[in-house]
Amino acid sequence: MGLRINDVVPDFTAETDQGTINFHDWIGDSWAILFSHPKDFTPVCTTEFSAVAQLNDEWAKRNTKVIGVSVDSAEDHRKWKKDIEEYGKANPGFPIIADDGLAVSKAFDMLPAEAYLPDGRTPADSATVRSVFIIGPDKQLKLSMTYPMTVGRNFAEILRALDGLQMSGKGVATPANWVPGEDVIIPPSVSDEEATAKFGEYETIFPYLRKTKAPE
Repeated sequence: MGLRINDVVPDFTAETDQGTINFHDWIGDSWAILFSHPKDFTPVCTTEFSAVAQLNDEWAKRNTKVIGVSVDSAEDHRKWKKDIEEYGKANPGFPIIADDGLAVSKAFDMLPAEAYLPDGRTPADSATVRSVFIIGPDKQLKLSMTYPMTVGRNFAEILRALDGLQMSGKGVATPANWVPGEDVIIPPSVSDEEATAKFGEYETIFPYLRKTKAPE
């Protein structure tokens, strides 16, 4: 059974290019994003990891730690990071898990339990290891998305989704294409009286669709 929204994500101990981590301890009181890729030294993933590095300040503003996972070795990760930094002109200071035993990929349901890596493998052998998991400080899965190898992930959207998740913790929801600064939705479970008391003025579009300014 795959991970579902609000499930507590697996805890594990793993080697990274920055040393050994215990995942839940590493998350601590922060938000976390675990993003995976099928192989080091591949073109699309090099551009993606560079994009993550370019957003270092944005992750920090949102109290969010980022961590990669690959089925290659920690030594390969350290070598690959030189290309990532050269391409993106930003320091990839986040750790990358060395999942050469596939334990993390299987725990997060990115590979079936019987999967193994053949000799002389190619990225196609671990193609399904291309996912993004956004995890809350409560260690629960808040959002996941999986991409094919040929489509680069949009980290501006991942950042926007993180903003939406953090906003929803203030008792509201976000409409389609929402970005910070725009109005938010008052959940139907909140009565009109409660909405007035909590949010002050709001706009009623339909009885079930009410908008208000985003809470601070």
